[in-house]
Amino acid sequence: MTTPANSIVFAVDDDASVRKSLTRLLRSAGYTSEVFESAAAFLSHPPHNGPSCVIVDVRMPGLNGIELQEHLIEQRRDEQLVFITGQGDVSTCAHAMKAGAVDFLSKPFRDVELLQCIQNALVRSAEQLRQNAERDQARRLLDLLTPREFEVMQLVTTGLLNKQIAAKLGTAEKTVKVHRGRVMQKLRVNSVAELVRLVQKARVALAAKK
Repeated sequence: MTTPANSIVFAVDDDASVRKSLTRLLRSAGYTSEVFESAAAFLSHPPHNGPSCVIVDVRMPGLNGIELQEHLIEQRRDEQLVFITGQGDVSTCAHAMKAGAVDFLSKPFRDVELLQCIQNALVRSAEQLRQNAERDQARRLLDLLTPREFEVMQLVTTGLLNKQIAAKLGTAEKTVKVHRGRVMQKLRVNSVAELVRLVQKARVALAAKK
């Protein structure tokens, strides 16, 4: 499995010996990495603009690993987390995984296990970034539509014909045809199937545009 380009691995642990061993392991595996002694120090660091994985200890002074995860979710950040712990329990593990963690490793773990988790996290991070870029591009295109074009677009995605849309909107079929043409042109699509896919990528509810 190829490591995504522009990847970085962060490690957050209050134990200096753990940070040192992780730095050595990550360097030997060819990863770019940075380590932090606390969750607060990591959160003050600007987010990386490429695929990223965060190895984080569950139990730390100040903000613990689970609270760090909650902060990242609140800030809508996309780092993928791998938890490590010497005192893990089933409920903590379940909470972390339900919130989107890639994995939860109990100490002692084998280097190969952690490296596989890191690779999985970076691949997932790269995919998330790709989907986010597609979503943002789709939303930018939808923002180009006028309120009436947006309304026509909504009805087109349901599979209605021009004459059916005209009846619903109380307008002429030829007017709908004009709006529909502008919608397809602005959104850079050539078929209803492409239009539906673009709307799905945007991940927005098709509420009426004001």
